[in-house]
This record gives sequence, structure tokens and C-alpha cells, in this order.
Amino acid sequence: MRKNIGYFEGTDSTLLTALVCEGYDTIPVSNGYDNHGRHVQLINQENKPALLIGYVHKVFAPDDGDPNYTTYQEIFHTCKTYGVPVLLEVAEDLQAKARALFPGVPEVVRFVDPADMLMVATSS
Repeated sequence: MRKNIGYFEGTDSTLLTALVCEGYDTIPVSNGYDNHGRHVQLINQENKPALLIGYVHKVFAPDDGDPNYTTYQEIFHTCKTYGVPVLLEVAEDLQAKARALFPGVPEVVRFVDPADMLMVATSS
């Protein structure tokens, strides 16, 4: 059975195509603002993807109190609760700055250089 990999809108189409060719299925996941696929907070034990991938800006919502935004804490909590690894694509030279945006990053979250995404995603 093929594993499902969830992805946020804007994820590199070349990466998604490579994942499909490697035997994975890809399913869109919404951050709650872009309405791209199933809302991330609707992930549960029955429908969880094997992995969730995306860019930092898809989980880092503005802190302006807008109820339409899903916070990174909510996204990370859902993924931690259901054991869904999260790969956030960010250039290696920006990873320390990206990590600093998210105090208390759980172990299920990894920051991955774009050149390494396919290798890390298929070994997760």
C-alpha cells in the first residue's frame, strides 16, 4: 500500500512528482487560510498522512489575532499528537533563523534544505 504524504499549497511540484514516482501518494493539506485541501486540524488517527511537508511561511501565521489563521502551535500539536513527521523546506543557511521563529519545536518537526527534501522525505 502506498503511503500518503500531505503537503501545503505551493510545495515544489518537482518534489511532489518525484514522490509519486517513488511510490507515494500526495494529498493537499490546508493551513486553514488558503483552503488548499483538508484542514490540518482535521488530521486524526484514521486519516493521518505518513508525513507532512511544506515551507516555513505556510505554518508561521502572522500574530495579529485573526481567527482565520491556524497557529504553528496548533499545527505542531496536531502532528505531534498523531505522530506525523513534519518537514519544513528551508535553505540550510536560514535554518537557525527559521527554527528561532518557532519556540519549543517538537521532535516531529525537521528543517530540511531543498536539495535534501526527497532523500529525507523518502527515508522518514
